[in-house]
Amino acid sequence: MENQHVDTWKEMIYPALQSKQEELEMLGYEQATPEDVWKCLCVKTWKGEPEKRLHEIVQDIFHLKSSIYLSYLTIQSYENDDLAASIEALLGSSPDTGE
Repeated sequence: MENQHVDTWKEMIYPALQSKQEELEMLGYEQATPEDVWKCLCVKTWKGEPEKRLHEIVQDIFHLKSSIYLSYLTIQSYENDDLAASIEALLGSSPDTGE
């Protein structure tokens, strides 16, 4: 098979994503989902929009280390906290709140 953008393979490799999700669950990451695994790979492993072959995508999934997944979750948590704090600051100072 030829190189294709990683997004074109997503549906075909879903069983591999589920397998990785189950592995992460056994390691204590109960909140892991196949979609989170995919997003982690997009952010941490495939930076940008690379073209890869099917076997390279599957290899990347199975070689994803839990430490990389944890790093991804940590960054997502900080980004979500910053967003929540920004929204709270905006709403807290809004004249509509009566404060």
